[in-house]
Amino acid sequence: MKQYFYFIFFLLPLSIWAQSIDATLQHGGLIREYSVYVPSIYDATKPTPLVLNLHGYTSVNWQQEFYGDFRPIADTANFIVVHPNGTFDANNNRYWNVGFFPSAIDDVGFLLALIDSLSVTYNIDANRIYSTGMSNGGFMSYRLACETSRFAAIASVTGGMTTSVYNNCMPTKPIPVMEIHGTVDATVPYIGSAINLHTDSVVSYWRKWNNCDAVPTMTNVPNTVLTDGAGAEHYVYDNGDNGTSVELYKIIGGGHTWPGALFNTGVTCMDFSASKEIWRFFSQYSLSTDIENGFSFNENFILSPNPAYQYIEIAAKEGNINHLQVIDMTGKTIFSKEMNVTTYQIVVKDWAAGLYILQISDGKRQYAQKWVKM
Repeated sequence: MKQYFYFIFFLLPLSIWAQSIDATLQHGGLIREYSVYVPSIYDATKPTPLVLNLHGYTSVNWQQEFYGDFRPIADTANFIVVHPNGTFDANNNRYWNVGFFPSAIDDVGFLLALIDSLSVTYNIDANRIYSTGMSNGGFMSYRLACETSRFAAIASVTGGMTTSVYNNCMPTKPIPVMEIHGTVDATVPYIGSAINLHTDSVVSYWRKWNNCDAVPTMTNVPNTVLTDGAGAEHYVYDNGDNGTSVELYKIIGGGHTWPGALFNTGVTCMDFSASKEIWRFFSQYSLSTDIENGFSFNENFILSPNPAYQYIEIAAKEGNINHLQVIDMTGKTIFSKEMNVTTYQIVVKDWAAGLYILQISDGKRQYAQKWVKM
C-alpha cells in the first residue's frame, strides 16, 4: 500500500494549490488535518455533492489529491473534494484504521465529524456524499459503507475488505459499490491474503447485500494504449434494491496503481481514467431521490432558528405537517412523530451539537432540510 510521490511537488506549479484549503479539526483528543478543494463554479445557494478522497498507507492527503485526481472533474461537474489525513502508526506511517492491526483511532467518527464541519461552511448536499480512496483509503471506504448510512455510494481502487471489517460489517441500507483492482497487485493481492478478502468475494458480498443480478454484464474496455502492459474488463451487476448496482473493473496485468493516473508507479492501465469512472458511477446515485431539498423545502415550510440552540420550530406555508423525523449524521433517527398540524416545535437544548436532517411529510410528498444544533 506504499505510494511515494514526494517528487510530484517539485514538478507542479504552485498555482495549482490555490483552490485547496488546508484546515484542521479536533476529534477524539487529536488535531486532524485535511484539505478541501472547492471548484470555482461552486454556488453557495445550491446543495453541492461532496467526495471524500482517502490516501493509501504511508501516503498523505496532498499526494492522493494529485495521484487520484478529481479536481479537473470537479471543476466542470461541480462537487467539492476533501482530502483528509490519517494518523500515524508505530512506524510513523499514516494509515486508516481498518483492522490491519489493533488500533483505538476512531476514523469513522472523525470522517463523519469532518462532513458535519464542512456542511456548516459549505452547502453540502446531504443526499450526495461519497467516499473513495487508494488502497488503505479504499479499505476505509468499505468500512464507512459497513458502519454508517451517510454515503450515497463508495468506490475503492486497489483496496478491499479486511477480515475484521467483513466480520463486523452491518450495513443498514443498500449502497452502490465500485471496485477497481489489478490482477497482479502485489500489495493487496486480487486473490486475497491473510489480511484482505479475495476481490471477487468483496464484490460478491455487496452484490448479494444489494440484491443485484447474479450474472453481470461484462464488457472489455477498449485497449487504446498498447504500451501500458495492462487491459481491463468491466463487470456490472445491475437491478439492486433501491436502484443500486455493483461494478468491478478487473485490470488484467495491472499492479497496485490508479488507472489513468498522471504518474506511473507500476503497471498502470491507461485505457481509462479511474477518477472519471468513479465520478460517472457516483453521479448516478443519491441517498433519496424522492426527498426534495433546498428550494422545494423553502417553498412549503419554514424552519427556524437555524442554527438552533434551544428549539426548532417548523411551520407549513400551506397544508399541514403529517409527519416529522429528525436524523443525525450517522443515520440514526433522533425524533419521529405523526401529527396533523400547521406548526410544531421540537426542544433540542439537550441534543449533541452537530448537523441534523429534518424530514417532513405533508401527506403527499416528503421534504428534507439540513439544520445545525449549536
